[in-house]
Parts: sequence; C-alpha cells; structure tokens
Amino acid sequence: MSFEEIKAIISNKFGPEIILGENALAPQPFLVIQTERIADVCQELFSNSLTYFDFLSCLTGLDNGPEAGTLEVIYHLYSIPYDHHLVLKVITERNTPAGDLPVVPTVSTVWRTADWHEREAYDLVGIYFAGHPDLRRILCVADWEGHPLRRDYEWPEYYHGIKVRYDQHNEVNGFKGEASLN
Repeated sequence: MSFEEIKAIISNKFGPEIILGENALAPQPFLVIQTERIADVCQELFSNSLTYFDFLSCLTGLDNGPEAGTLEVIYHLYSIPYDHHLVLKVITERNTPAGDLPVVPTVSTVWRTADWHEREAYDLVGIYFAGHPDLRRILCVADWEGHPLRRDYEWPEYYHGIKVRYDQHNEVNGFKGEASLN
C-alpha cells in the first residue's frame, strides 16, 4: 500500500483537516496529524484490515528549540503482515501559556510498548501523555528537576550534594578529565 493510499484512508475516515502537513519525499515519508486526534488515527491504522499497523517501532519526543517554540512526537509504525512503514508526527507548543507541559493523548491503549516510549518522552523531553496508565520518570530519578533533552535545559551543578556537572579540564581525584558530560 502506498503512502498516498494510507493518507486517503485517514482522510476518508476523519476528514482531510486531520492531516496538518506531510512530506512524501522524505527518506521516511510522514504525515503531521492533529495532536488531539493522534490516538484515534493510530487506533484506526491498527484496526483497519487494509493497513493493520500492528507494531509501534519507535515513539520519540523531539524539541525543536526555544526559537521554534515547538515539540514533536514522532511515531514509527510498521505492519508486519503487509510490510508497510509509516511515520506520523504531532507538533505541539513547548509549554502551555500557563507554563504546563504540552499534552498529547496516549497511544498505549493501541500498542502496549508505547507505555515505555511515552514515559521516556515525558521524562527527557517533557511531554505529558493524557490517559497514560503510569506516567512517571523512567530514566531520571523521581525528584529530578526539568527535562534533560530540552534544548534550553541547564544541568544543575549538584544533585543531593553530588557534583553533576564537570567541566572539560576539572581534576577529579587527581585525574585530569579530557571529556565533558555537556
């Protein structure tokens, strides 16, 4: 099934306005979907006998930087029986006007593996997945402040008395480090 045929299935089911953008010429062609409808689209692509995207290969959070003011969630879908690939994206503001994290509906109800992917995107990029069954940090400790993969993230100097940030030429226990953790 071609990219255009999959796009037509989505448009026919939900209306053409659900697709906010596309790039059919990218190495991995993608559709940009309305954020609030992403779970509905994913459920349709999973349930539809013509597409049957039964595997969520990857879900990634991406910060486009403070200048752009947006975050993305990128979904890599695969249909094992049909050997179809598709990339979906949602684009949201970095934070709400009140300063809260952006909200994207969970797709963990469609693919259970999304549970872990969404927790990682929440933890590292700061995207809240509404309806997620257990949205908590997965890589950072529970009381860590901020989201380390945001482009404007500033690493703390210390965490509970432990030095976190080491400059390139700091000496630690008599060893002069050559690499930076920054």
